[in-house]
Amino acid sequence: MDPQHFREALSDKGIVLSDHQMEQFAIYFQVLVEWNAKVNLTTLTDEKDVYLKHFYDSIALAFHYDFNNDSTICDVGAGAGFPSIPLKICFPHLHVTIVDSLKKRITFLNHLAEQLGLTDVAFYHDRAENFGQNHAFREKFDIVTARAVARMAVLSELCLPLVKRDGLFIAMKGSKVREELEDGEPAITLLGGGIDETHIFTLPQEDSERSIVMINKTRNTPKRYPRKAGIPNKDPID
Repeated sequence: MDPQHFREALSDKGIVLSDHQMEQFAIYFQVLVEWNAKVNLTTLTDEKDVYLKHFYDSIALAFHYDFNNDSTICDVGAGAGFPSIPLKICFPHLHVTIVDSLKKRITFLNHLAEQLGLTDVAFYHDRAENFGQNHAFREKFDIVTARAVARMAVLSELCLPLVKRDGLFIAMKGSKVREELEDGEPAITLLGGGIDETHIFTLPQEDSERSIVMINKTRNTPKRYPRKAGIPNKDPID
């Protein structure tokens, strides 16, 4: 997907990008490729792949949720900024917080935000388990997102503690989401969530299947969660 096809594909979905926004995506691609030579950010460096599999894929969340309101978003394990930075470019009013465990990625994101001229963005070098127990952030966000971070039983423990009551946790997954949801449902319920709906779609041009799982935060998360760093992955809730 080249930049022009990217712009047209989003327009077909009702997201019309200005020339300035297109320039921001061009800068994003350039900075990503430059930094990827020294920091492991992505295995994709071809322009068409980045625009399709990173930019378009990230913005696909907006096909199923209205981001035109003034929301606070926390992106857990965002790596090179996906999905929250492409969403921020499309919807500049969003308030974005990213937490990632690798300092080099946070350094990259700070540089990227400066190059893109972004405001209302904050980046934290921390483990999600620690971040979720920090009272400054716990149950403070309207939306928490995660893209290809961990299986649902683990991911729910990392993300749901950050979602405010009546907020939303959005997990971006691949094709095997049903099995993950079956395994992860006890954790989701225990942590105060309820599965709302799952949207299945295919990326244009290559037809690979993607899933977007919407989980409502219906109750406060018990105080003992998330557990200490590393434990959710070693001993998932079942």
